[in-house]
Amino acid sequence: MIELTHLPVRHGNVPLRFAFGHFATNHSHINYYIDITYPKTRYNEAKAVAKQLVANFVNNTPVDTILCLDGTTVIGACLADELTKSGFRSINTHNTIYVVEPEYNSNSQMIFRENIQTMIRGKHVLILMASCTTGYTAGKGIEAIGYYGGEVVGVAALYRAIDELNGYPVRSVYSLKDFPDYASYDYKDCPYCKAGRKIDALVNSHGYSSL
Repeated sequence: MIELTHLPVRHGNVPLRFAFGHFATNHSHINYYIDITYPKTRYNEAKAVAKQLVANFVNNTPVDTILCLDGTTVIGACLADELTKSGFRSINTHNTIYVVEPEYNSNSQMIFRENIQTMIRGKHVLILMASCTTGYTAGKGIEAIGYYGGEVVGVAALYRAIDELNGYPVRSVYSLKDFPDYASYDYKDCPYCKAGRKIDALVNSHGYSSL
């Protein structure tokens, strides 16, 4: 089991837990595991994340739909509430914000059934993630939204390692300013692997499995 450290709260009331080491994701090796478990599942923390994120979008293009990736539906609901309270305009019939999750096919492509497609097509869609580091997952979201006729207005995350993706801004509570030595490597170029250091854990949006 890896040992998690609590980062001193720097942004609102949003705590962040992390571990330093050698970790493998589905598409890269990283030196930090950012634990998003509690902000995704604990209401008070999800609400704190939403309060921090909302300031990045209240003056921008209206948000009609929030596409929740990485299991961020609780945060998405809180963010929709914050946007609504801020007087954010929506083009939806009932002046509300849709909070949706994607489905994945056998090729790991995001798909939306016909009953959900109306919440994407012609809508301003904000992509919400737990963390945006390589941009791989967010890129799939951007591609899917475009395919189904939606308009991406940005990407939001609890943590980010990039500032923009395909021309879309990425906004977050925490960033590389908080982890200046954060690094992501292709597994073929991972310096830890080349040095013979074993992987501490396999990580994904659900959590980690120690090795």
